[in-house]
Amino acid sequence: MEALSRILLPVDFSQRSVGAAHYARTLASHFGSELTLLHVLIPPQREFGSADIAGSMLAELCRDQAAQANRDLADFLAADLAGLNVRRIVLDGDPAATIVEFAHKERTDLIVMPTHGYGTFRRFILGSNTAKVLHDADCPVWTGAHLEQAPAASLTSFQHILCAVDLGPQSSKTLCWAAFLAREFNARLTLFHSTPCEPSLRSSAGDELHRLRTSVGATAELAIETGEPAPAICSAAARMQADVLVIGRGSAAGVYGRLRTNAYAIIRQSPCPVVSV
Repeated sequence: MEALSRILLPVDFSQRSVGAAHYARTLASHFGSELTLLHVLIPPQREFGSADIAGSMLAELCRDQAAQANRDLADFLAADLAGLNVRRIVLDGDPAATIVEFAHKERTDLIVMPTHGYGTFRRFILGSNTAKVLHDADCPVWTGAHLEQAPAASLTSFQHILCAVDLGPQSSKTLCWAAFLAREFNARLTLFHSTPCEPSLRSSAGDELHRLRTSVGATAELAIETGEPAPAICSAAARMQADVLVIGRGSAAGVYGRLRTNAYAIIRQSPCPVVSV
C-alpha cells in the first residue's frame, strides 16, 4: 500500500458526519486523495408507500428532495474542505447498498463514516445498515461511536496507533495497514493480542506476535493481555491513549471473523476511531 487515493465520506448532515469529515480531511490532505462526499436519498415511495402519493406528486417530491439535498451537500463544510480535491454526489436508494456499490465501482481505498446518524441514516446502527457496509465493502472502513467528538481537522493527529489482532488469517493484512498508517504519520505502533488466562497460550501468543511482526517488517511494540477481547482491547486503547484502533474483518476465522459479536462491541466501546480492514 502506497497511498489512499480515493476516500469516500457518506454524509447525512449530522454532527457525526462533521466529525467523520474532520478525519477524512486530515487523511485526504496528507495523501492528496480525491475525497467524495456521498449523500443517499431514500426514495419517497419507500418512506410513504407508492399508494399514498399520486404519480405527479411523487415525481415533484423526488425533484424537490434531490434539489434540496444537492444544495445542502454543496454547502456542507465548504470552507473547511476548500483546497482539497472534493466531489459531492447525491444518489438515491438503500443507503448501505448504495454506499457499498459506489465504493466498489469507484475502487475506493477507504470509507469514513459514523456508526449512527440522523435523517436518511437514522437506521445506521451497528447490526443493521452500518453492519452491511462493514461486511460488504472490499476496502477498509474507518468508523466509531464517538466521531461527533472528533477534534477540528487542523488539530487531528495520529501519534499512537493500536493494532489488535486475533492471530488468524487476517492478522497480516491488518498489521500491514496499521504499519502503513504509522509510517505515514510517524506514529508509535503497538501490536496487541488478548488471550485467555492459560500461561501456555500467553507464551505461544507471544511467539506468534513476534513472527507476525517479523513477517510484515513492522516496527511495533508488542502487548499481550488476558481477558475477553472487546473489553481488553478497548481498555488498552484508553490506557495507551491510542488515536486509532485497527482490527481485521475479512476472514471467517478468529474472534473478529467477519465483524461478529466482539468487533461490534469493540467499535461501540472504543474511545478512538476504529479501522476495520
